[in-house]
Amino acid sequence: MTGSLVITGAQLTGGATADLVVEDGRIAEVGTGLSRAGARVVDAAGLIALPGLVDLHTHLREPGYEASETVLTGTRAAAAGGFTAVFAMPNTSPVADTAGVVEQELALGEAAGYATVQPIGAVTVGQRGERLAELGAMAASRARVRVFSDDGFCVWDPLIMRRALEYVKSFDGLIAQHAQDPRLTEGAQMNEGIVSAELGLAGWPAVAEESIIARDVLLAEHVGSRLHVCHLSTAGSVDIIRWAKKRGIAVTAEVTPHHLLLTDELVRGYDARYKVNPPLRREEDVLAVREGLADGTIDIVATDHAPHPSENKACEWQAAANGMVGLESALRVVHQAMVTTGMLDWADVARTMSQAPARIGRLEGHGRPLEVGEPAHVTLYDPNAQGVFTESDLHGRSANSPYLGRELPGRVTWTVHGGVVTVEDGLVVEELAKATESK
Repeated sequence: MTGSLVITGAQLTGGATADLVVEDGRIAEVGTGLSRAGARVVDAAGLIALPGLVDLHTHLREPGYEASETVLTGTRAAAAGGFTAVFAMPNTSPVADTAGVVEQELALGEAAGYATVQPIGAVTVGQRGERLAELGAMAASRARVRVFSDDGFCVWDPLIMRRALEYVKSFDGLIAQHAQDPRLTEGAQMNEGIVSAELGLAGWPAVAEESIIARDVLLAEHVGSRLHVCHLSTAGSVDIIRWAKKRGIAVTAEVTPHHLLLTDELVRGYDARYKVNPPLRREEDVLAVREGLADGTIDIVATDHAPHPSENKACEWQAAANGMVGLESALRVVHQAMVTTGMLDWADVARTMSQAPARIGRLEGHGRPLEVGEPAHVTLYDPNAQGVFTESDLHGRSANSPYLGRELPGRVTWTVHGGVVTVEDGLVVEELAKATESK
């Protein structure tokens, strides 16, 4: 895991083939016919070299919910999916609403070593929506928090949302909103539409998302602050973001892999693996968010990786928890939904899954081009592989993936985090975990 690393014959996102030499955690040379005495050599012929993927929306569950996931197991899953950095959502116990908790999360990520863990701070104390959390203290802490979100709880009070947007301006922070009007979604079980009517399940209407987004982009414009919309899922939401960007409002948006591929028709089988918030939407919404990602209206893909113990999913639909694991499958799903359809090329994948997430989250040293002097965060991906997604592809503590049994293209073959190999020939390097556990 130390010393020089030479990656030969990789296809860069611009289409050229090149060798990469990694030394002391950075890219030391890029060219052809490169070598280093005693270096470890990776034959990357036929593989695409991407800057290490960055996920702006990951649930690592620690502290407090270690039965679902830990920072160690979650970042191991991240590495398996080609991610070298993840932003950890604040719905932990205690909630990440103080400098002490975010610094604990940062330290856990550093100890694990599989990926950089950047904590996200809560907007309000306890995510209760009543008063602002210690935003300035978290920003000034060693964790250097720049993204704040109440995660699965919408900041529904417009005055608190305005105050939060105003507060974070002083340190170039960002408010990431879960757009869901709570009054319009009380008891909601799935997308409101034909399928929910036929199944007799309470519906989650698109307007519950769209109305909050519309309000918040206007607040962001009024305040002159940065707003990020989490897991956008409807055609109407795409239209609002498109309008806001044309108006010059500082808004960015993300879409999940599952909202790019899956529809509410899957709920007909009452398989709780497909229960998620926001819910799987109509085919028309899937096509609209794909188009929004392709034309730049939607800035990034974020996994919303949400692990749950099996008992929270292996139950009747109404009692099941919302959420899906998604780190290991994200790149393969984007490949299927966007690349094989011709809507994105590999340079676009690098932009939406690495460069833009790092830029939006102000994460230094990540999302950088594979050039001399840059940190060596590299993902090597085999676009010609094909296989059924199985539990053996999962490396976290939970198996609530909606893709189990589904044929997906591609395969992450190598992941390099700061010059350290974390995935080797498709296998997670377990020695990292063993070294951590022995400390």
